Amino acid sequence: MGKILVSIARIIVGFLFVISGLIKLNDPVGFSFKLEEYFSPSVLNLEFLAPYALAIAIVLVVFETVLGVMLLVGFKRKFTVWSLLLMILFFTFLTFYSAYFNKVTDCGCFGDAIKLTPWESFSKDVVLLLLILILFFKRKYINKFSFAEIATFLSLVLCVGYVYYVYNHLPVVDFRPYKIGANIMDGMEVPEGAPEAVYQYDWKFTVDGQEKIISTNGDYPTVDGDFVGVETTMVQEGYEPPIHDFTMELDGTDYTEEIMNWDRVLIVISRTIEEANTDGLVAVAEVAEEAKKKGYKVIGLSASNKEQLAPFKAEYDLDLDFYFCDLTTVKTIVRSNPALLELKKGTITQKLHFKDAHDFEFDN
Repeated sequence: MGKILVSIARIIVGFLFVISGLIKLNDPVGFSFKLEEYFSPSVLNLEFLAPYALAIAIVLVVFETVLGVMLLVGFKRKFTVWSLLLMILFFTFLTFYSAYFNKVTDCGCFGDAIKLTPWESFSKDVVLLLLILILFFKRKYINKFSFAEIATFLSLVLCVGYVYYVYNHLPVVDFRPYKIGANIMDGMEVPEGAPEAVYQYDWKFTVDGQEKIISTNGDYPTVDGDFVGVETTMVQEGYEPPIHDFTMELDGTDYTEEIMNWDRVLIVISRTIEEANTDGLVAVAEVAEEAKKKGYKVIGLSASNKEQLAPFKAEYDLDLDFYFCDLTTVKTIVRSNPALLELKKGTITQKLHFKDAHDFEFDN
């Protein structure tokens, strides 16, 4: 019975770690953004780790993936089960903290491929913890395969090679709503009949010298007393479209709808211009200039303001208007800084890392 239980736990834990690791390995920059969120003052208050978020993200996802392989092939079982136990204890604490205090709404366990609520993430980690405890106390039943060393080494080499590739280009599989072929305006639509958010309003009154609370779904209650205040709580989330924070503003005016109707537009994207790769700025500027000659409308999109953009526009000959967009949204659109995006009537037709800028395909 012990061997069967260990085998089941081994397969479930091993494959979950490999799948979770590979999904994040596909998008290490996106996972680093999630770590930055955890390191922020409002969550764990570990701001000193923020500059190292990308390095930590890469090490974590490679280790997570290889650890899953090590468990499946039975390589160094004592080291493997100890590592699994320490990792799951840490992540169980983290997901509980996020869920209980409502700090991070998505743990990032499966990147953008599978979204889990904080309590779903915590429940998943509790189940994994129980399975890993079985493996920890019954590790003598974890048999080693003859090819364990080779499999572990190959998985490490492949993981490092893959993460190097996607970091220097873009994720091979794009799980975000801004993937090539997606129409931005369609992604912002709310279907007819979609569920709306439901709120509870707790109205506080002073009646005959005592505080009285009356709960409604929004209507102001009729009470013979003095109004003190109201607290609003969401009791049921409504439908949220895949794209919900996308705007293109210039001088305080939103031009999103107008730009989404342009036949073809090349957008130079930089989430924060001060952090943009300088060689990348040279490359995208060259492509932008060529696009103008070929009749493209060329604009920029950034979370940086005019004052921050001005010196970089002058230095790198970026003679174009930069529209403002929320930083989180720009981070979601593309993982490269800077990057190129082509839109045709609001549909994303090309998206390129700055290292691939010169691979941009112009219309003849």
